[in-house]
Formats: sequence, structure tokens, C-alpha cells
Amino acid sequence: MNTLSGADVYLRALEPGDLDFLYALENDEAIWEVSNTTTPYSKFVLKQYLENAHRDIYEVKQLRLVICTSENDRTIGFVDLFDFDPKHKRVGVGIIIHEDANRNSGFATQTLELLKIYTKEQLGVHQMFANITMDNEASLRLFEKVGFKESGVKKDWILSSGTYKDELIYQYINE
Repeated sequence: MNTLSGADVYLRALEPGDLDFLYALENDEAIWEVSNTTTPYSKFVLKQYLENAHRDIYEVKQLRLVICTSENDRTIGFVDLFDFDPKHKRVGVGIIIHEDANRNSGFATQTLELLKIYTKEQLGVHQMFANITMDNEASLRLFEKVGFKESGVKKDWILSSGTYKDELIYQYINE
């Protein structure tokens, strides 16, 4: 079985043709809080990012994969591996499914299940972690559903619309 393909989704590398989708998502102010974005991105900057997306996770400590539907090859989101630490065998994970995709179709669940296999088998990762604001109930349910456990709280970590929010740390330990 391909570790990057599931029944309904598959994960692939970024391609130059992803520019418009990347531009739309990165400039969606509704998700800036979770992406730590504060200003819009230009297509020029994002094109440069795509041109460097081939760089190895061991070099740049991060990897963005495109989430596509198996049925019709539709691009529906991104999943990011970040803060990759090969010495301690851990990596952070973040996921976004575009609002135009049916967010209750199990795409994110399948994506995280594929990532659990990929990070263990291909990267030798012992643990994955996610940082989720305490009011992001959909993400909390998603990560709990695939076996992540709450392991800590960063108090007043995210400033959003003049109010501080706690950020929860979730971990998944590969057995």
C-alpha cells in the first residue's frame, strides 16, 4: 500500500499549478489565526515558495503536502509537517481543508491516518504533535479521533481580536 494514498484522498508534493489554490488559502483571513499569518501574501512570494518546495524535510525541517480527492483529483487542502527534529524523532502537524470541500467527509481523518503511517515508516518519527486553540472544537475532535492525546496547555498563547486564547498541545506517540 502506498503510504500517501487512502480510499478517498491522496497526498502529493506541491506543483506550480497549485499557485492559485495556495494564494486563495494563504490569503483567507478566516484562517490567519491558526496559520500565524498577519499580512496577505503576493502571488510573486508564493511562486518563489513553490519553486523551493522541493527542498528536503531534513534540510528545511518542514514539508507541505497537497490533499487531493481520489475520486476526481480535486485539490481540497494542505497538510504541513513542521519543526521536524530527526534527532528526537518528532514533528509538528497542521491541516487545512478548504471550506468549499465537504469538511465532514472524513478527508482530514484519512489524511492524518496516512501521515501517521508516512511519518513512522518514511521519517522514523516517534511522535507527532499539534498545537490547537482551545476553542477550535472541530480540530480537537479530529485529532482526538485519530489518537492524539492532550498533553499540555500554553496559557494566553494566541492573541486573537484583542483576546488571549490558550493553546493546547496534542501528541501522538507511535508504538
